[in-house]
Amino acid sequence: MELLQTIFFTLVALGVLVTFHEFGHFWVARRCGIKVLRFSVGFGTPLLRWRDKLGTEFVVAALPLGGYVRMVDEREGNVPAEDLPYAFTRKPVWQRMAVVAAGPLANFLLAVLLYWIVYALGVTGIAPIIGAVTPDSVAQRAGLEAGQEIVAVDGTATPTWQSLNEQLIKRIGETGTITFTVKAPDDSLPYERTGQLRDWLGADDEPDPVADLGIVLYTPEVLPIADQISPGEPAERAGLQPGDRILSADGKPMEDWGAWVAYVRARPEQAIALQVERDGRQFETTVVPRATVVDGGEEIGQVGMSVRIPEWPEEMVRKTDYGVIAALGRGVEQTWNTSVLILDSVKKMLMGLISAKHLSGPITIAKVAGASAQYGLSAYLGFLAFLSVSLGVLNLLPIPVLDGGHLMYYIIEAVKGTPVSEKAQMLGFRIGMFLVIGLMLLALYNDLARL
Repeated sequence: MELLQTIFFTLVALGVLVTFHEFGHFWVARRCGIKVLRFSVGFGTPLLRWRDKLGTEFVVAALPLGGYVRMVDEREGNVPAEDLPYAFTRKPVWQRMAVVAAGPLANFLLAVLLYWIVYALGVTGIAPIIGAVTPDSVAQRAGLEAGQEIVAVDGTATPTWQSLNEQLIKRIGETGTITFTVKAPDDSLPYERTGQLRDWLGADDEPDPVADLGIVLYTPEVLPIADQISPGEPAERAGLQPGDRILSADGKPMEDWGAWVAYVRARPEQAIALQVERDGRQFETTVVPRATVVDGGEEIGQVGMSVRIPEWPEEMVRKTDYGVIAALGRGVEQTWNTSVLILDSVKKMLMGLISAKHLSGPITIAKVAGASAQYGLSAYLGFLAFLSVSLGVLNLLPIPVLDGGHLMYYIIEAVKGTPVSEKAQMLGFRIGMFLVIGLMLLALYNDLARL
């Protein structure tokens, strides 16, 4: 079921992004008087097709990994004389530039729209309060201590865990000073602490910025209290009920949920004597974990019991409500910030400051799509917005075969007054195709390596 949900939300994400991107090309081409022959979402065998009154064929194809808009174009063969005035190649260079740029711009507009919805729904997060500091870490050497709240990094406010991570991600691969603005629990005045980074996380393929600094953010203690008991499972047969707290197992105190889970996993098909508390009263029972084989062939114990998630302290929950206009402004701002972050990451990768292992492909996209959908509508829309910005930015890179490469040719044509030679364009096409296919294979390899 989880796999089907992941596939579904991945296809929805790809469908929305591709449709908006290609519609940008299509809409501007129509405005410029260019005849559009086909608008396709996906490649391969058409699953659905229809035509509008202007003769454009609309197609939904079987392979949803892209799309295209096919226009009347003399470079693709002979064009009937009556269609020549509507050919892409016969249009002024500024119109051709507009058509090419419209796809990425549509992705940026989509991102603004999605972020607008996210912020209009209200944003809730958890304050980044330090729970512990790892000895001999960047955080300890900077003077950070448990109980402090990190209110800003490098002068940018970090009111939530997410904003803290976003700010730290900007520093990946860098060497230099990082400034933390913190506030003690008994002091309303913030003060600064500085740490030193050196080639920070540049070689890591799955960086965890907060943990690598030596910071463990505070989370409420998760006690071994049952939330749900699965019917027919060992926990139910042992007489356990929602709300029961496991005090001890075989005489060993169970102080948190992690200890209880580890104890059960290590004892498949072995009887465990429990001391349980229910409504202030204690009783004893015995549970025999069911043996389950997981990936790798390991056999573990399970009892069919989920944990009751503790509530966060009210003072740590940060909820920001935006009006319609303010939400739009935040949407524009977040789209810009995300674009800058992606471009900065590309620059760092080209300079060798961060590893090419950071590249992710379709498998990672699918995993994140499924996971974000499980977290709720806002998380999924935020993921779609980030992906849309990524598509827009990467398509504008000056690499032949991408929109940015075509735009580069047309800018050169506008400056020098004549088109780039066909020979130069074909050479650029081959180089661009080599780069794009190489990057796709590298991203896919990274995905498989992570698996």
